[in-house]
Amino acid sequence: MAKKGYSSPGLFGEINHYDERGRKIGESRPGLFGEMNHYDASGKKVGYSDVGIFGSINHHDARGNNTGHSDVGFFGVNHYDEKGNKKGYSDQGFFGWNHHDNK
Repeated sequence: MAKKGYSSPGLFGEINHYDERGRKIGESRPGLFGEMNHYDASGKKVGYSDVGIFGSINHHDARGNNTGHSDVGFFGVNHYDEKGNKKGYSDQGFFGWNHHDNK
């Protein structure tokens, strides 16, 4: 599976996201109610994630539509689309999380 980028923690609780070339493509910041709000590189909110009933992380677009979920797996975190198809996974790297697609 190809590595598609990585994420690393920032100084103030945010998580910075980078593409495979190291360019910042966005960030995620904690919200007031336990959710994580996601922003693109220009600062526009593109969605949010929250914890589901059974421990999954549910992902939503900026309008609140379900876009998928993530579950902890044996080797990291598995990511699924809104239909339940596995899209990739993330694993812990030395400086943060490495993201891989399912291709």
